[in-house]
Amino acid sequence: MAETISAVEGVILDERTVVTVTELTRVCGVSLEQVRSMVSEGMLHPLGRAPEHWCFTGVEVRRTRRALRLQQDLELNLAGVALALDLLDEVEQLRSRVRCLEHQLGVLSDAEGLG
Repeated sequence: MAETISAVEGVILDERTVVTVTELTRVCGVSLEQVRSMVSEGMLHPLGRAPEHWCFTGVEVRRTRRALRLQQDLELNLAGVALALDLLDEVEQLRSRVRCLEHQLGVLSDAEGLG
């Protein structure tokens, strides 16, 4: 029996990573028209003025993928996806603030316990 070996190749994206609009369409499997629609709906915020000069950060790549999942999984239209993305962003920000406040409270209670 022959053994099949497959390789998976990937790139780690962070907020400092920048991709062209062509790379975004290839990486996310979307058309240029879909990207334009997402930009006009306010879901994506490209760097550059004209579509042929647009570049996107790693955060925008992640956002594009999340938007596509919302469209596919929940069958949302673009306006619904834009709203869902905004709400998810707000939840992430609030969770971050809660973690920060919990950390501050923990430091304060530790300091009070030492005294």
